[in-house]
Amino acid sequence: MERQSWAVGTHEAAAVAVQSVPWRDGPIAGVKSSHVQAWVAAESKRGLAASTIKTRLNYVQMSFRAAVADKVIASSPAVGVKAPRGRKAEAAMRIMSAEEVDAALEAAGDFRGFVEVCVFAGLRLGEAAGLQLRDVNFLGRSVTVARQVQGATNTTAQIVPPKYESERTVYVPDELMASLAAHVQRQHVIDHDEQLFVTPLGRLWHRNNAAGEWRRIREAAGLSDEVTLHTLRHTFASNLIAQGCDVVTVQRALGHSTPSITLNVYSHLWPSAEDKTRSATSSFMTEVRNSADSVRTETKKPQVRGSRQR
Repeated sequence: MERQSWAVGTHEAAAVAVQSVPWRDGPIAGVKSSHVQAWVAAESKRGLAASTIKTRLNYVQMSFRAAVADKVIASSPAVGVKAPRGRKAEAAMRIMSAEEVDAALEAAGDFRGFVEVCVFAGLRLGEAAGLQLRDVNFLGRSVTVARQVQGATNTTAQIVPPKYESERTVYVPDELMASLAAHVQRQHVIDHDEQLFVTPLGRLWHRNNAAGEWRRIREAAGLSDEVTLHTLRHTFASNLIAQGCDVVTVQRALGHSTPSITLNVYSHLWPSAEDKTRSATSSFMTEVRNSADSVRTETKKPQVRGSRQR
């Protein structure tokens, strides 16, 4: 870990992974492949998500690869060890309906603006927490992601640069600009470098307190536990795709480093080749039928003749 130029959040995740392995206090040469696989199985049995186990396994595998490179061990016992398979994106991803979003906003109170930039601008939790007044261009109708809050407690939360290649400008509608302007006025946000959203005690929102506030909103709005703050971002992406935005447009709005990341997460939301073929042929058939109806109408029109003399 000391060799890596990781962000604070990555260091925290790696530290958690280290603490979760049962062999952490023993000699690294004594770890066998069966030990690593048994650890993965135990993590799964205690209810950890497949994605979480995959992330932790990745840190463990990195450690063993580093040990091999330094000739501490001859080979890595984590080679070939696989994390449990996660659910398919189309089954696991939750998208909120318009009614659910409205209910959440009604229950949000002073946290409403935070929720709005997540669901109507696609910001991550940390990105929303890091917004400053200077980041909102009211005339240009845009929100710039230039920083984020990392850390999970009041003492560890800090403002840092955004994730790699996540710095971006999101173009948003007039309605969101009007709502943010009202928020700025209510909360008396004046200075350009002032945080747009802070807790009632004036502290930074972070992973823990923002999640706690969202749980309050979720309960008040009658939403299920599977609806998280990150669900708001998925809902934003889903709406862009439903409105016909291409993958590059969605990628840039979400701050993904490559279009492939966007497709890996959201490909199931785009119309499939079968859907496109069916829709295109349906349109063509309609055009053909309209043309045929037009020809039949023309041939059946009564002919206008001059009146006969008697």
